[in-house]
Amino acid sequence: MYKYNLCPVNFAAMQTIDIKTTQNVTIEYELATLWERMLAIMIDAIIVGAIYMILALLLSAAFSDGNGNSDLSLGMIYSLLPVICFLLYQLLSEVFADGQSWGKKSMSIKVVRLDGQEPGLSDYLLRSVFHIVDTIFSGGILAALLISSSNKNQRLGDMTANTTVIRLRSSLNFQLNDILKISSLEDYEPHYPEVKKLSESDMLLIKGTISRYRNHPNDAHKKVIVELVTHLKEVLEIEDVDNDKIEFLKTLIRDYIVLTR
Repeated sequence: MYKYNLCPVNFAAMQTIDIKTTQNVTIEYELATLWERMLAIMIDAIIVGAIYMILALLLSAAFSDGNGNSDLSLGMIYSLLPVICFLLYQLLSEVFADGQSWGKKSMSIKVVRLDGQEPGLSDYLLRSVFHIVDTIFSGGILAALLISSSNKNQRLGDMTANTTVIRLRSSLNFQLNDILKISSLEDYEPHYPEVKKLSESDMLLIKGTISRYRNHPNDAHKKVIVELVTHLKEVLEIEDVDNDKIEFLKTLIRDYIVLTR
C-alpha cells in the first residue's frame, strides 16, 4: 500500500529531535531549552557551592595550626577545589542518576545519546571535562552560544560525547496504541477509510501536533493545526470535515487504529 508523507507542514519552531533506539524504533523527543539548561546549571552551582564550603571548612580545621592559620600550600587547593567539586559533581551525578544532576532532575531534563544507546562512563566523562571550556573558563557564554545556535542544542561536551539534553515532560514519548484510550473499538465505525493511505509515523506526527497545541495553545501551533488539516484533506481527498479541526484529527487516529490493527 502506498504511503503518503506529511512533510509540507512547518515545524521549525518546535525544537524536537528523532532518536532511533537499539530496537530500531524512532522516538521524537523535545530538546531541553537553553533556559532550562541554564537554570539546571545554576541549581547545580548552588549545590556545588554548598559542598565546597563544607569541604573548605573541614580542610581548614584539619590543616590549620593552633592559631587558626592554614598552611600556605593549601591556597592552591582552595583555588582548585571549586572546579574539582563541580566536575566531579557533574560526572558522578550523571553516572549514578541516569544522566541527571540534581539541577537536571529539578528541571525534568536528562542526557541522552543521539544514536539511541545508553550513555556510558566515557560519555559522561567527556561531558564533565568539557565543562572546563564550555562553562567554567568562558563563564557559560560559549555553552549558551553553542546550545542556542546548534541544530541539536549541543555544547562542546555534547558534540564530543554524541549526546544532547531532552525534556522528560515531553508529550511526544508514546506508542501508537497509547494515543487514545478508546473503550469501544469493537463497535467503532470508521468515518474516513482513506486514512489507510497514511503510515504509522504520520499518525504519530498528527498526535504530536495535537499534544503541542494542547500544551501550548498559541497562534503558531493553531496555524500548524490548520495547515495540517488542509494538507490531510488534499492527500486523503476528503471534502467534508468537522469544524472542530482537533476532533477531525482525533477521528483520523481512531480510524487508523481500527482499520490497521
